[in-house]
Amino acid sequence: MSIYIKLIWSYLKIGLFGFGGGYAMLSLIQREVVDSGWISSTMFTDIVAISQMTPGPIGINSATYIGYVVTGSVWGSLLATFTVVMPPFILVLYASHFIRKHKESAIIKGVFMGLRPVVVGLIASAALLLMNNDNFGSTHIDCIKSIAICVASFCIVYFTKIHPIFVIIAAGIIGALIY
Repeated sequence: MSIYIKLIWSYLKIGLFGFGGGYAMLSLIQREVVDSGWISSTMFTDIVAISQMTPGPIGINSATYIGYVVTGSVWGSLLATFTVVMPPFILVLYASHFIRKHKESAIIKGVFMGLRPVVVGLIASAALLLMNNDNFGSTHIDCIKSIAICVASFCIVYFTKIHPIFVIIAAGIIGALIY
């Protein structure tokens, strides 16, 4: 099977079943591209970091990058991006019409009440997926430093009004100094 067909199939599944946004999609993306052997776990971590830093949704950014890396061509990049975007676009187009028409339905309200905890669980899964040696260091000391930066960043963003961009910049400077 051609790599392009495999790429279409993988990103079709990701696009159809990636509920909850980019972070919720990460475990699905990881399963499709790392477990299939297209890229390494370290490269996946790097792609997530690059996708977070660039403007746009993480799922689309990672599809664009992975499509290019896997095929070595812009066509692979465009194909992965298009394939991950079209299924949700079509689903949202149809669903918005249906939901607008039946927004007071107890069934629709129940569906959304059931989906909310799943999305939170998928985002938590993505957080756990990223807690690996590639992100936290392979030595005990590096791991402790990384956990300290992680906890401090969380506390600063959660308990203060400091903008997350400043926390990211500060964490980058601190990382450059202590690693």
